[in-house]
Amino acid sequence: MDLYVILGLPHGASESDIKRAYRRLARRFHPDINPGDRTAEARFRQILEAYETLIDPARRSRYEAGADAEDEARRTSGFEGFDFSARGVDHSATFGDLFAEVLSQRGARQQGPERGADLHQDVQLSFEEGFAGTQRAVAVTRRETCRTCAGSGRIRTSHGPCHVCQGSGAVRSVRGHMIFSRSCPACSGTGQQRPQHCEPCGGTGQETRSEVVTVRIQAGVADGGRVRVPGKGNAGLRGGPPGDLYITTRVLPHALFRREGDDLHMIVPIAVHEAALGARVDIPTPDGSAKLRVPPGTQSGQRFRLRERGAHSSRDGRRGDLVVEVRMMLPKVLDERSKELLREFGRINGENVRDETGHRDTESQRKAQ
Repeated sequence: MDLYVILGLPHGASESDIKRAYRRLARRFHPDINPGDRTAEARFRQILEAYETLIDPARRSRYEAGADAEDEARRTSGFEGFDFSARGVDHSATFGDLFAEVLSQRGARQQGPERGADLHQDVQLSFEEGFAGTQRAVAVTRRETCRTCAGSGRIRTSHGPCHVCQGSGAVRSVRGHMIFSRSCPACSGTGQQRPQHCEPCGGTGQETRSEVVTVRIQAGVADGGRVRVPGKGNAGLRGGPPGDLYITTRVLPHALFRREGDDLHMIVPIAVHEAALGARVDIPTPDGSAKLRVPPGTQSGQRFRLRERGAHSSRDGRRGDLVVEVRMMLPKVLDERSKELLREFGRINGENVRDETGHRDTESQRKAQ
């Protein structure tokens, strides 16, 4: 953009004219006068840059010379030659305009399809739902391709030649006695009237929609697991593919079962006589009731493993194990008969378990040293 045009001054304006123009425009576009107006803020930055360049004699001299920009523009922007009459030609464009247009056209050619962004959402499950698998309807708000403009961001409202270039697709501009031809900015070089921005999507080519997505959650999903739903993220740009939707599962804890990897752990209480004599006890599992064989002489804290009674693996579908830890529960002695039986049991089995335990503890400490 021509810095003189930004300040509304002719080329060769004096220093006092530059200062007056800056003060006048600053009073109109200063951010303190226009709080929250980003358009005014951007305009004020242009005004400030133009003023700081033109008020400094050295910077102004370099700007007006523009030798390097002229050489580059001559190579890339359709330099046509010289015209020393320079009549009937638009003088409004500067080398800054020509050079910026060349770069913007190059950048536009490099833009291609862009994949849409992924979306992430949490889903809370009960322990039973995570174990057996389930389906959930998840409400998702996502960016979709605009149905009005089919993602182009523009709508053609009329036909006819461009009123700026008169249908030629190019405009001519002059710097001094040099003539340049460039693509018409009004019609992007098509020679036809440009389509209008699509109002429903604001020219972005996308609109926000809410959708209910049914998510299938496989059996055995763990707390913090992720389920991928392909193509249910935001729509892509310029024909790019959509992103994915990722569901993170939050599995609530269970009162009986604790999960470690694909194995389930639980604690089962047993009576003294069951531990001493052995028994087959009924225990609950996620699949229903099962029989646990407790061998005679079982100690409290001993663990038993029930094969393939655990959770399903998310990797290969195999099941883990159910690890059962037995805890011996002493009866409440309420009558004299029970007490007498326990005393008799003590007389018959009078071994000192503390001495044996102490011996084992002493032996283990000696080995550790």
